[in-house]
Amino acid sequence: MELYNQSSSSRFILFSLSNFPFHLKVIGFLAFLVMYFITLFANLLLIIVVRINPKLQTPMYFFLSNLAFIDICFSTTVVPKILINTITRDNSISQVECGVQMHFHLTLGSTECFLLAVMAYDRFAAICRPLHYNTIMSMRMCICLVAASWSSSFINSMAHVIYTFQMSFCRSHFVNRFFCEVPPFLQISCSNIWLHEIAMYISAVSITGPSFFLTMISYIYILSTIFKISFSQGRYKALSTCSSHIIVVTVYYGTLLIIYLRPHSRSSPDMDKSVSILYSAVTPMLNPIIYSVRNKDVKSTIRNR
Repeated sequence: MELYNQSSSSRFILFSLSNFPFHLKVIGFLAFLVMYFITLFANLLLIIVVRINPKLQTPMYFFLSNLAFIDICFSTTVVPKILINTITRDNSISQVECGVQMHFHLTLGSTECFLLAVMAYDRFAAICRPLHYNTIMSMRMCICLVAASWSSSFINSMAHVIYTFQMSFCRSHFVNRFFCEVPPFLQISCSNIWLHEIAMYISAVSITGPSFFLTMISYIYILSTIFKISFSQGRYKALSTCSSHIIVVTVYYGTLLIIYLRPHSRSSPDMDKSVSILYSAVTPMLNPIIYSVRNKDVKSTIRNR
């Protein structure tokens, strides 16, 4: 592959479907387009439903609305560029545009990680501390938790993006992903990347570690409390309020661990591209569907409007 010098080229080439056979390109374009529209429609609908139903003005649905907003932004950060690259021959992206995309992708992913942990703690407070729930999860506390999630993710992402684009890319400017994210840039860099890899692992562990343990501890207490409920209907009702969140958490952490906590020397390009699309385009589409299908309040509000 032709070598590039960073000083003479400030653009990167993204992987796209534009060089695929026409029928595969059409299928891919339509698939991404449909996923994007479903993501926008489902998440916007969920936000609107929470806003118009007074019964849903609770901390759980406040966090769920924030999660829906994150999923809209997450998909918008990635999918439109994929669609454009699919129908055009120019698959390049400027360093500034790539940095902005990488920054918001990292910010939104980290914020979602924190928010899922906060939602698990909310369920813990509701099930294990029901008499103190309104005090523990006051609106002021909810706003502070969301603000802290956004601000810490923004700062962490900014540091990674600045560090990434200080590296030299003399091997190639071809990024073997559909969009800009950190791992493939480590593969094409001719700089010493061991310090960046360590920083990335520390950052991933510092974000996902506490969030994951808070989620696990919350559910240990939740399940312990549920099993103490004497009648089966009460156990089912309590567990049903957590089932959707458990599914979303499982999908989220599974894909996240595959992408960021695996040495790049052992990575498979095709696997990495597939997991990235699952994490950035498919999951934001599935989240509102998972929460809506298993939520009687949301379904009843939609039917009555």
